[in-house]
Amino acid sequence: MKNDPAPPAMRLASTGTILYGVSVGEVLGVSTLAEARLIAGGGGLDRIVQRLNVMEVPDILAWVKPHELLLTTGYPLRNTPQSLDRLVTDLDERGLSALAIKLGRYLDELPGEMAEQADRLGFPLILLPNDVAFDDILNQVLTDILNRQAATLARTEEAHRALVQIVLAGGGMREVAAEVAGLLQVAVALIDASGRILVTAGEAEQVAMLREDLAALREGRASGGEHCTAVPVVAGGHHHGKIVAYAAAGPLSPSDIGILERAATVAALVITRQEAVTAVESKYRADFLRDVLTGRGGTRVAERARAFGWDLERRVSVVVAEIDPETDERPVQDRMLAAWQSAVRRHDPRAAVAGFSHEVVAIVGAAVDTTRLARDALAAVSDGTFSTGFSRVAEGHDAIPAAYGQALKAARVGRQLHGAGAVAHFDELGVYRLLSLVSDTGELHAFVRETLGSLAGDDDAENADLRRTLQMLLDTNLNVAETARRLHFHYNTLRYRIGKLERMLGNFTEDAHLRLNLTLALHVLRMRGI
Repeated sequence: MKNDPAPPAMRLASTGTILYGVSVGEVLGVSTLAEARLIAGGGGLDRIVQRLNVMEVPDILAWVKPHELLLTTGYPLRNTPQSLDRLVTDLDERGLSALAIKLGRYLDELPGEMAEQADRLGFPLILLPNDVAFDDILNQVLTDILNRQAATLARTEEAHRALVQIVLAGGGMREVAAEVAGLLQVAVALIDASGRILVTAGEAEQVAMLREDLAALREGRASGGEHCTAVPVVAGGHHHGKIVAYAAAGPLSPSDIGILERAATVAALVITRQEAVTAVESKYRADFLRDVLTGRGGTRVAERARAFGWDLERRVSVVVAEIDPETDERPVQDRMLAAWQSAVRRHDPRAAVAGFSHEVVAIVGAAVDTTRLARDALAAVSDGTFSTGFSRVAEGHDAIPAAYGQALKAARVGRQLHGAGAVAHFDELGVYRLLSLVSDTGELHAFVRETLGSLAGDDDAENADLRRTLQMLLDTNLNVAETARRLHFHYNTLRYRIGKLERMLGNFTEDAHLRLNLTLALHVLRMRGI
């Protein structure tokens, strides 16, 4: 492996142009060039020749194309031999593969500088025998190129048919990866858009090297990128990941890359099929769970639940995760559902879970630590928040609708108390459950103003401090010494504050009904959104 990090070579979709050819070294092996001689540029024998051209006009540089083998008698250069000094450089800059020239008729020799440039650039200069016609060279080399192209396309099409047959036979990602590994004799991995490896195939040693390279890429360490080739898997306009091949011998050939591109197309087909099946299954699951939560599940709830892998015959708790109002629902909904599904599978594989328009509902075993479950799900969603509520334990599926109502209430009241991202249990709501039932929020505001008077507002900075003192007195059941200790006040200071509060609110130290009203008013102030 190299020490400098390099990502796997990324291939984009084919352009439809000729992608394959023969090397310059192979061109020199054809029968018509048996007497040809390489006079310079031996370092470029692996350059690929995809087409041929003949230079017999002065402005040929305007017409040449990359990957061409250029044939010439030197006729355009007979009167301007000085231009030969720049010819190799000009051809190399335009991406040509090699120059083949006949000497003796128009040019007797090539300048030494021309050969030096060819050696320096690795640009092959070929001396052609005078008795070989250009037509013979063109016919034989082009025939070899077309045969190579036909063989490559045939191999690619055969591989494509084999891959498609796997899908038609019901195979999935694992079977596609195994087929590619066998065809190319490489290790193959399919990774999702986050870089997580979904499946691998190939010899164990190569698979281990592939995993090491992929791990190095994720961690920013050095990677043997020359061994890896990656092709994006795109379906429905969405990037679903990559198919990555690891070849111990080095970079894949263009032919092998073509097969890898076909495999990426087939992988996209598999993903599209899986998404369609998952969407239908998710709808059936969600519809059935909605019926269970609303008490319309019928007489075969437990049996139908078992078909989904759910156990609703045991003691269960209902968990509701509701998207907070300030969150943009659509982008977050799918990720929230995926996070909850993943967390629920880890904590309770027999639990029921489904997503609805703005909430996710799970029915988990009573032994599950629901607080930890919610924390795991929340950690997986970074671009939005949801408030979570837990129900009491429900005995059997008949009690699930009531438990769902409890969990939903806990989520919404918890948000009112603690803000977005709240986590609350129904049993912890206490009097807030009753206050949340009051639909006329104007009445609640009026009650707070009538009970607390000027303390209901924050116009005076002292009001919040006095409310805190009042709350602590009520929490300690008017224990002056304990309240002073908790608030770090001197005893006499607190006695002074109590006197001030009674002048503002009434004799609450003697009136139990007034203390109840004050407690309720302070509770209402704590409920956000009212």
